Amino acid sequence: MSCRLPPPRPAPRPAPPKPAPVPAPVPAPLGPNPAPAPAPPEDETHAGNGYKRKSLRNHSPDVKRSLQGFLKNVLPCIHAPKGDPPPCCDGFHRARRSTPCSVTFSSQLPSKQPGLSSAAAAPAASDCLQGNMASRVLHRGATGLHWRTAGLQAKLPAAIAARDFSGLKSLFVRKVDPRKDAHSHLLSKKEDNNLYKIQFHNVKPECLDAYNELCEKVLPSIHADPEYPCELVGTWNTWYGEQDQAVHLWRYRGGYPALTEVMNKLRGNKGFMNYRDERGKMLLSRRNQLLLEFSFWNEPVPRPGPNIYELRSYQLRPGTMIEWGNYWARAIEIRQQNQEAVGGFFSQIGSLYQVHHLWAYKDLQTRDKIRNAAWNRDGWDEVVYYTVPLIQHMESRIMIPMKTSPLK
Repeated sequence: MSCRLPPPRPAPRPAPPKPAPVPAPVPAPLGPNPAPAPAPPEDETHAGNGYKRKSLRNHSPDVKRSLQGFLKNVLPCIHAPKGDPPPCCDGFHRARRSTPCSVTFSSQLPSKQPGLSSAAAAPAASDCLQGNMASRVLHRGATGLHWRTAGLQAKLPAAIAARDFSGLKSLFVRKVDPRKDAHSHLLSKKEDNNLYKIQFHNVKPECLDAYNELCEKVLPSIHADPEYPCELVGTWNTWYGEQDQAVHLWRYRGGYPALTEVMNKLRGNKGFMNYRDERGKMLLSRRNQLLLEFSFWNEPVPRPGPNIYELRSYQLRPGTMIEWGNYWARAIEIRQQNQEAVGGFFSQIGSLYQVHHLWAYKDLQTRDKIRNAAWNRDGWDEVVYYTVPLIQHMESRIMIPMKTSPLK
């Protein structure tokens, strides 16, 4: 049996020699390398665009330098000439720019000197993506700002238009004149220095007649006593509005000193103290306010009857009392033709920024006729138009005077 040996393996071919590396062309130096720009201090406002730099103390030095170069070199370029895309790194959008991109993002950020051309600064763009973290930060910043030619040109006019529109709207905002005095001094009568107190007593329904009889005995005696510097302007029962309610309006000639004097004397009046004890058994609740009268309204004076009285109460928005007074100083001339205006007051203590207007009519039909006729006079519609936005809440009471009321 013959054995055949396998054929010999061919000798391996020698590897071809590697070509010698061609050295990269070194650009001719155009001048001495500029000194690296000093790092700007943290939290400094950029002088060109007003952007606020965030604190970089928690980042590595490479990231710090990259972000500082981003803020220093890229952000000012949003104001580049129209039609020239914003600067980019490593040739991004470079083909569409009319001028070479001179922004570099290397770890050593050279400051742009006046004598350094954009062509000389372009080779340095090859170092703009050094460091993975720095690259991600720069790409994220560029992507977040959406620096594209069409996007930038579309967004800048919209932002400028929005800024101009907001400035235009500010011209039509109602300006509040600075005041150096309280509205109580500007709107009230200074020659008589009268203070008013209005009382609202909610009476038990079964005690209303007894309450009225008690008031008719005591209140006129205080009104007629010359030792008390106060006057009973009017006393009523509500007819329409809050039911089983009594309203009393007092005037104190002399202001707060007169009020204090009356209160001190009444505490020593046994008849009045007994009246208070009996009255307390008939009431569900009570409240009061101290008021001043508007200077353009007539002072309430006794008038013959029979009349019905309407007390219109307005809760104004804080800070609008002077504006209310300015409009009603003209409106009262329109509403005085039938002598229906009795008095106008605004609160000083109690519910603040509250206004009370007191009107007198022969009956409800006369009230409706007079109020409708006011719309036919020039200026009344304008007063209503401008005063309604000043009101937060309003209420109307139709009241019937008691037998002993000076306002019949």
